Amino acid sequence: MNIIFSLTLLMLLISSNLLIQRSLQASTWQCPVKNNSCTNVSIYFNCNRSNLMYCSVESCDQRSVGCSCTLGSYNETGYSAPDLCTCEAKNQSCYCLNDLKTQDIQSVPITSVMEIVGLISNMTTQIPPEIATDYLKVLDQVQIRVSGMSSNISHKDLAAYGDTLLNVYDEMVSVLVVSTNETTYKNVSLNNTEVRVLTVGKDASLGMIPSIKTENASMDIDIYNISRKIPSNSAAVTFLSFTSMDKILKPEFFNSSNSMNKTMMSTVISATLYNSTANKLTEAVNFTEPVNFTFKHINLQDSGTLFCVYWNITEWIVDGCSVLHKNSSYTVCSCVHLSTFALILQTGGSSSSSLSSSDEHLMEMLNLVAVSVGLVFNSLALLTFAFCRWKPGVNNVARINLCISLLSAHLLFLLTQRFLKLIKADQRLCNVLSGFLHFLFLSCFVWMFIEAVLLYVCVKNLSQISSKQRAVLSSRFLIVIGYVIALVIVGVSVGLYPEGYGSEKCWIKKENYFIWSFLGPVCVILVINTILFIRIIHSLNSTLRKLNAEVSRMKQTKIMVFKTLAQFVVLGCPWILGFFTEDNMMIEIFFLILNSQQGTFIFLIYCLLNNEVRQQYVKWMSALFPGLKSKTNKDAPKKRCGPD
Repeated sequence: MNIIFSLTLLMLLISSNLLIQRSLQASTWQCPVKNNSCTNVSIYFNCNRSNLMYCSVESCDQRSVGCSCTLGSYNETGYSAPDLCTCEAKNQSCYCLNDLKTQDIQSVPITSVMEIVGLISNMTTQIPPEIATDYLKVLDQVQIRVSGMSSNISHKDLAAYGDTLLNVYDEMVSVLVVSTNETTYKNVSLNNTEVRVLTVGKDASLGMIPSIKTENASMDIDIYNISRKIPSNSAAVTFLSFTSMDKILKPEFFNSSNSMNKTMMSTVISATLYNSTANKLTEAVNFTEPVNFTFKHINLQDSGTLFCVYWNITEWIVDGCSVLHKNSSYTVCSCVHLSTFALILQTGGSSSSSLSSSDEHLMEMLNLVAVSVGLVFNSLALLTFAFCRWKPGVNNVARINLCISLLSAHLLFLLTQRFLKLIKADQRLCNVLSGFLHFLFLSCFVWMFIEAVLLYVCVKNLSQISSKQRAVLSSRFLIVIGYVIALVIVGVSVGLYPEGYGSEKCWIKKENYFIWSFLGPVCVILVINTILFIRIIHSLNSTLRKLNAEVSRMKQTKIMVFKTLAQFVVLGCPWILGFFTEDNMMIEIFFLILNSQQGTFIFLIYCLLNNEVRQQYVKWMSALFPGLKSKTNKDAPKKRCGPD
């Protein structure tokens, strides 16, 4: 009898230490008698002792005084899907995903709502498509909740909430991507979200691919040819349209002038490309043709400028998207990548410098005329350096190569802007041209720096450097410095972030601060050149004071003042104005005129105002027009420093 009692007690002890034991014969779940302890475990089982066929799984890590988070449950039908919960020990409150489904979402604090939403993104590998649809319904309700109280949320938190929602939407919709050999098109329409999932398999035909549309937007993408570039010959694209997201990702997040009025002109849409296994292909596929999005205007259009923008973590930016064509009801945006997009109208605000369409046309014409004039005089300066023979006080190699770089950079920039629509049709060409422009403009600044150093050396008359001029400052050495430095910077930039080239204007993109691969070296050179320019002025001022009183001091001073101001432009110092052009049209015009005329000022101070060069001009004119008498200037100085 004692033996039977001992065996019975042993069996009870063993069963009490089991977490869950399933009876294969009865196909039911058995709960242990005692297991509600959190000692050395991350979960515990809270069982109903009156009904041993049911127990709930609770979290030990998220347990707090007064509440515990249910992670799931076991009953006679098996294990139910785990809930997503967030516990706040401070407030002794616990909120779970099921609370958002079954209770009034308005009763759940917004911070807890967004914490639960953040947890959903970790569930994509564990849920089937039908569960993902349920989660999308929850996200749809969260979108309404956040947009309804957006005025009471800080801009920082609002941008973070919106970005989180976009990411979780993206994760949930990826679950709906299912591998197929044919063409499938899924349509999920919720109160505030429309979801379209188009999958093209290896056996799909071009004629069987439907258009991708929602009520307020549509997408035109060459998904068939994209799928043929993937090893599996299968691809999928998801397209979402959000009704209330524009109140979360507000137009005020547009990365432009704060003084401008900004209006959201469309619903927010999102597009993502996947392969057959639901892995993103957005970063891996180079689009041979831009993707076009057609937006239906949700607001009346006033006079202003429309921008096709995409969401970049905390702000709306325009890189990679442009307006293809528009009318009073619709606008078509052409983009070279997939992301979250919207259409924003920008109109004049309090600043008087806001550009109307007529002002923009005026600036375009001014840019064309100013750059063209600069190119003409730049070419004349190059011809003068090539065919004239005189003895300048400073090596002409820097000036010649500065003219070559300026001529090439401005000419390429002008042609790129004039034929921008044709170039944008081939994004690879746009990327290559932006890389060349990066190199050419950097070369310009390097040659400006070399010219400033040579002028400073000449003005200071440093004998120890002059004696080594052939060895240290030879033409070959200068050429290596002038072009190799720019080439190295561009090469490193391409290696680190090749996607940084090819913006809307076929220039360097601003995202990820890549624009500083150009602005960084430029700022350094401008600071050094400005310091050298001040030192040169100081030295020239000391020289002028020592001039012989019999020399016409007034005339020499006027010429020197003009040459000094012109040299300020040649050394690139007015490029500093580029940091202050925003919100000020007058500074923008001043910046455009000065920096487009660097070639003009080079021609004036190094050619036209040089006595020896003028003598050769007269000889050329006499040869071309024999009726003119040759005039010679015997007062030409034999040695000069810098411009004369």
